[in-house]
Amino acid sequence: MLKKLLIANRGEIAVRVIKTAKSLGYRTVAVYSEADATALHVEMADKAVCIGPAQVSASYLKAEVIIEAAVRSGADCVHPGYGFLSENSGFARACKDAGLVFVGPPEAAIELMGSKRRSKIAMQEAGVPVVPGFEGDNASDTELIGAAKNIGYPLMIKASAGGGGRGMRLVDKGEELADNIQRARSEARQAFGDDELILEKAVIEPRHIEIQVFADQHGNAVYLGERDCSVQRRHQKVVEEAPSPFVTPELRQAMGEAAVKAALACGYEGAGTVEFLVDKDRNFYFLEMNTRLQVEHPVTELITGQDLVAWQLSVAEGLPLPLAQDQIRLNGHAIEVRLYAEDPANGFTPQTGPLHQFRPAEGEGLRFDTGVRSGDAVTPHYDPMLAKVVAWGANRNQARRRLLRALEDTTVFGVTTNRYFLSRIIADDTFGAGEATTAFLQQAFRDDPSLTSQETGIRELALAACVFSHGHRDPGAARYDMNTSWSNAPATVTPMKLEAGDNTLELLVRRAGNHFTVTSGEHQYKLDLESISDDLLCITDNGIRQQCQYYRRGDQLYLQVSGQAIALRDVTHQPASGSAASGSGRIKATMDGAIIDVLVQAGQAVKLGDTLVILEAMKMEHPVKADRDGTVSEILAAKGDQVKRSQLLVDITAGESIADAKSEETGQ
Repeated sequence: MLKKLLIANRGEIAVRVIKTAKSLGYRTVAVYSEADATALHVEMADKAVCIGPAQVSASYLKAEVIIEAAVRSGADCVHPGYGFLSENSGFARACKDAGLVFVGPPEAAIELMGSKRRSKIAMQEAGVPVVPGFEGDNASDTELIGAAKNIGYPLMIKASAGGGGRGMRLVDKGEELADNIQRARSEARQAFGDDELILEKAVIEPRHIEIQVFADQHGNAVYLGERDCSVQRRHQKVVEEAPSPFVTPELRQAMGEAAVKAALACGYEGAGTVEFLVDKDRNFYFLEMNTRLQVEHPVTELITGQDLVAWQLSVAEGLPLPLAQDQIRLNGHAIEVRLYAEDPANGFTPQTGPLHQFRPAEGEGLRFDTGVRSGDAVTPHYDPMLAKVVAWGANRNQARRRLLRALEDTTVFGVTTNRYFLSRIIADDTFGAGEATTAFLQQAFRDDPSLTSQETGIRELALAACVFSHGHRDPGAARYDMNTSWSNAPATVTPMKLEAGDNTLELLVRRAGNHFTVTSGEHQYKLDLESISDDLLCITDNGIRQQCQYYRRGDQLYLQVSGQAIALRDVTHQPASGSAASGSGRIKATMDGAIIDVLVQAGQAVKLGDTLVILEAMKMEHPVKADRDGTVSEILAAKGDQVKRSQLLVDITAGESIADAKSEETGQ
């Protein structure tokens, strides 16, 4: 009997595993980095062990330190979660050597399926359909370029050891291949320590359908339906749902049986996911097998009524699978989205900073898997996912409605998130019709307003004026009752200056009792303020009474309006100051991270949009580009430097390059 489980992970998946383990009577042990000392998963576990500094390479990726923590705390089994060491065959083997039960598949299965090249060959031998391509052993750039001529374009470059879209590139023509091979190798080396690549024929506008499989130690294997993960950005999943609106019962059975065949072919045990690409004619091709619990496993749990972590622990104890294939039933529909601290209107740049308020919506059929709470900070050290927001319904439209309301009613104040972007996807007609493919975001959705910065409207400014007009109040103070605020004094007109992003807006606020008239330029808005508490406005707008959530911290105000979070700052009483405008040439870091390459030199001429620096943060490479034409006058960062968000990296002056200027002087 297993009794004490160490979770070799952090964040929402650690919290998720701890919940099930506790419900089954297990004692739990958390591990944490110095940056996670006050994290939710640490607080929830029975015991917790610090395993090193914030950097994952010095903490969550140090297998020997985690195993030592398990032995020292008296754990007898280890759950790897997902990411980090979850698909590391060496870690699984080391657990076994230390006398610990690894809650996952045998190391041989992890090793085989961890290589896109070897797993694809194994699937071909097992009779599972695969995408045509090239899987040469440690192929050189020259071999890859030669193979591409036989495959044809468009094609995909993939890191053999990859996942999550890292080390993956779509190439449309031959002249783009060499540069993309170099970029893919670099990203794969950074993310996985292995730059082996394979090539595949690109399946255009496919569906990304994955099958949840489970196997035990007695030769039994089943599939628990499919998940449609077609809505993706840069090969990373954004929305997942089960069952797929595209899959027929016949296709589900064919793909399920192929997935089980794949699992049995590699001697699999525990939870796994076999991913397929499916073309418009419903032909399917093996993509990869993830030898762990998937991020999106909650949608499968909601439609099957099964706890997949409980199944994992049962299999790890040597018990047979809880259900046979003919006992598995699918009920209703579930949709999941990944709520990230990122800015879709600014190229999905990851966001860091304090999480002033995080309040998940409540309602029938909703599930939030999260590892954060109000008061936590989003750091640059880890993936910026705040929560998985999941909704179940008796049918797909009910699940959509519930999820849309959950996104609109959840409050996240302090960091920019992709919440509005997600809600726009769920409400979109193409998604609603079940017609979204992997090309959906790049094509039908590319002009959505959630992807560009929007000007703050007069209505939002009027709401902000209502809050700021009451001055400072201590949190928890009594709710204002505006009916006691009537006055016979003449209406007052107050100037107010609010900062919204890079814009400063001047207002005139006219107040008579609880009636507000706010003017900004040619725009005017009227509303009645009925009541105000420390986090909620109640207004009457055009005869309709409604509420607006907000959070105020000094002169900083966050408003939630129509499902969007808007940040404003009261600068009425601040002295005027200059700010670096767009095109200033002062190129700053877009986020906290590490400089992995500097591509320019002092004195070099650059054009608007040229990449100057490559910044690595949250496991991805981010190009930092010139915002004007000019000459690099100074470089203030070097390869290997750790930099903070808004730190000055490169200074560009207007005009010609030093070399051009010298040429003119000498007449050459």
